[in-house]
Order: sequence, then C-alpha cells, then structure tokens
Amino acid sequence: MQTTPDMAPASAPPSAPAATATRPEDEKLGLFANIAYGIQHILTMYGGIVAVPLIVGQAAGLTPADIGLLITASLFAGGVATILQTMGLPFFGCQLPLVQGVSFAGVATMITISGNGGIQAVFGAVIAASFLGLLITPVFSRITRFFPPLVAGIVITTIGLTLMPVAGRWAMGGNSKAENFGSVENILLAGVTLAIVLLLSKVGNATISRLSILLALVAGTLIAWATGMTDFSQVGNGAVFALPDIFHFGWPTFGVAATISMFIVILVTLVETSADIFAVGEIVETKVDSRRLGDGLRADMLSSMLAPVVGSFTQSAFAQNVGLVAVTGVKSRYVVATGGLILVVLGLLPIMGRVVATIPMPVLGGAGIVLFGTVAASGIRTLAKVDYHGNMNLIIVATSIGFGTLPIMLPEFYHHFPTWVQTIFHSGISSSAIMAILLNLMFNHFTAGNSEEPSVFGAAAERVIRYTDISQLEDGDYFLDGKLFDAAGNEVPLIRPAEH
Repeated sequence: MQTTPDMAPASAPPSAPAATATRPEDEKLGLFANIAYGIQHILTMYGGIVAVPLIVGQAAGLTPADIGLLITASLFAGGVATILQTMGLPFFGCQLPLVQGVSFAGVATMITISGNGGIQAVFGAVIAASFLGLLITPVFSRITRFFPPLVAGIVITTIGLTLMPVAGRWAMGGNSKAENFGSVENILLAGVTLAIVLLLSKVGNATISRLSILLALVAGTLIAWATGMTDFSQVGNGAVFALPDIFHFGWPTFGVAATISMFIVILVTLVETSADIFAVGEIVETKVDSRRLGDGLRADMLSSMLAPVVGSFTQSAFAQNVGLVAVTGVKSRYVVATGGLILVVLGLLPIMGRVVATIPMPVLGGAGIVLFGTVAASGIRTLAKVDYHGNMNLIIVATSIGFGTLPIMLPEFYHHFPTWVQTIFHSGISSSAIMAILLNLMFNHFTAGNSEEPSVFGAAAERVIRYTDISQLEDGDYFLDGKLFDAAGNEVPLIRPAEH
C-alpha cells in the first residue's frame, strides 16, 4: 500500500526525507578504494607540493637538511589541511573532494621577503596575512551569485590552460638547468606514460579505468628504473620516522611591508580557492552556496595561519586534483580525506616521501597532460551551457580567457609593473577570474547604458548555411512542413547528416 504524506508515522520528523538524501561527495567506496584512489591523488600532486619548499628553501639559503624539513612539514601541513577541508568542522571545511597543499601563488613574494628578513620573516608574514584573510572571508562567501556558469566555465578552462605548461615542463624533466632537460628520452617516457593512461582508461574494468593514473605512474616509474632513468638507492638514507618540529627555524618575525605583500597573495589565493571550490562543485554536480564557500575559505585561511608553526607556508586547493576528480569520476570526499591522511603519514615518515620522490618528472608530465587537459575540457563543457543569444556573453568569454592566457604564454608580460600588479596578474587563474567577474557585472548586472542593439559579438549568426548547399536549389523549389519540393510539386529527398 502506498503511503501519502498524511499517513506518515507521527514519530517521523518533517525533515527526515531531506536528511536521508545522499550528496554525490558523501559516497563511501570502502577502505581499499579509499586508499587506492587516495594514493592516486597524492602521486598526482606530490611534485607540486614539494616544489615550493624546495624553491623557497634554496632562495633563503637553507641547508639541504633544513630544506628536507621544509618539505616534510609541507606534506604534514597539506595532509591536515586536506582532512579539515574534506571532513570539516563547524564553520570550517567545504566537505568537497579538494586536496590542499602549499600554494604556488606566493613563491615570488616569499623569496623577496626571505631576502630581507630570512625564513622567519616569511613565516611571520604568512601568519599575519592569513589571519587578515580569515577576517575577510565573510565578504568572499557572499559572491556566489557572481559565479554563474559563465564565470565558472571561464575560470575552470583557464585553470586547465594554466596547468598545461607545468605538465610540459614535467615531461621535459622538470629542472630546466639539467643537461637532459627536454631530451628525447624524457619526452618519450612522458609519451609512454600518457599512452598507458589512455590504454588503461579504455579497459572495460571500471576499477582499472578509474585507477589508470595511479597504475600508469607505477608502470612509468618501473620503465624509468629499468632504463636507468631513476633509482631507489637513496630511499634508505635518512630517518624512517620523525615528528615535525614546532618553530624549528625560530620564532616568526612580523613586518608591515612583508605582511601587506603577503596579504595580496592571500587575496589571490582566496580568488583561486573560490574558483576551485566552484569548479569541483560543478564536476561533482553538488550545490555550492555562500555558506559552503565561506566554510571552505575559512578552512583555507586557518590552515595557512597554522602551517608556519610546523614549518610550512600558505595552503590552497590543488587544481590538478580537481582534474583528477573529473578524469576518474570518483567524487567521494572520503577518498580525498584518505589522501590527506596519507600526506600526514608521509610527513611523519620521511622514508615514504623518499619512495614517492623516485617518480621521475616525465612520468608525472605524461599523466599531467590528461589531468590538466581534462580541467580545461570541463570548463568548456560548462561554457556550453551558457546562453549567447542577444547578449555580450561571447565577448566576456573571449576577453577573460584571452586576459588569463597572457601570463601563461608570456610570463614576463607584467615584469615592468609594480610588484603588487605582478603578484595579482602573474597568475592566469586570478587574471581570468577578475576579468570575468568584472565583465559579468558590467554587462549582465549593471545593465544601465547597455545598447538595445547587440554588438557584432552579440549579433553573430547562430546558424549558417553553406553556399554549396544553396547552389543545389533550383528555381521554384520551396519548403513545406520541413520537406523540400520542386516547382512541379514533387518531393526532393533530403539526406540527413548521418546518411552521408
């Protein structure tokens, strides 16, 4: 017998049906799947998370041992930040499958600060600027209506385009100063890894297909080992277990100029994190409202504020892992939380980090081509949902993506501008996001002054007929009810596209 709402048991609370609804990101896949897919996430972003402490540590003049501590601390801090973001606490964490790690946005600024006040000044600036960022997150959390598919699609597309040079550099070897950078061997290894990803993705087994990135990384590393392009001889050198030291490098120092410079980086990080949250929400097909965005941004800022305590830097979502979610279709936040736990373990077990470090950069580059290209493709799919009829949306897309690709194609484009301009617009992601938001406001929200007649962009024809098709018509031909007839009234057969 069917039960109507009036016949529901008296003990059932009114909100019970809504409470039982399962969000896509809440899917539980089991321990083995969580570990396997979690490892895949970590291998995807490992090269990126160790790059920042390596670059900043070398610029600050630290010893190799201290640089190793920076790397270990970054793994640990990224793991804690990932768990906070995915699992969440009251007011902290968007509970989406986002992997957190050291942000690339502040590298140039941190190098400059370290040259004036050492690594302690970098940590002080990160703590102070992140605290200011935490205070202003309520402002950012109320901008969801300014991120329609038009803006989100532009930003997601640009994220993918921004990451493609990273994949290219990885495929060439990663270190531009190395003698074998860009060698045929490196690029061939990247190509073989890419081929393995594609072949495994074609396998009918769903588990193998979803693990294609991880399996390709393992296979590529084994091929590199067999051909002498990597070795495991250094894995056993060093400590097996080590707790992160609290303020190992000394107490942080605080300066006004350093804090202001880093705060600009924090603003960029907030924009990029907002874009990543909306991007993964679009991919997962779940709702992202102002409350959820605010929780995600607060988790970002709290993690960034606490990271220097153990010797790490600003934390943000890793866009390449957004691409991995799109490639694999694994939307569970528990998978990413497991990846965060693995990061914590790597931060406590330096030997495990050394094992992962044996993966050659070309192997990561081959997988990165698929991952990062998928991010751009996801953005294009989102832009396909946008209405371009009788408005300026086409020019908004064109200008914003063009503006975002300038620093990608020409990294020196803003070199003669003030530092704060370089910090904001050196990132193609923040450039396109800012332009898309401003143009969307200008043309779609503040409509005063808009011409009633659309420009050449808005008036562009949506249908075209090839001249060769028109030339086949004869005098007297006419259409009636979707059929073509000649002058004598005889129906002329139409060949459908599928019949060619």
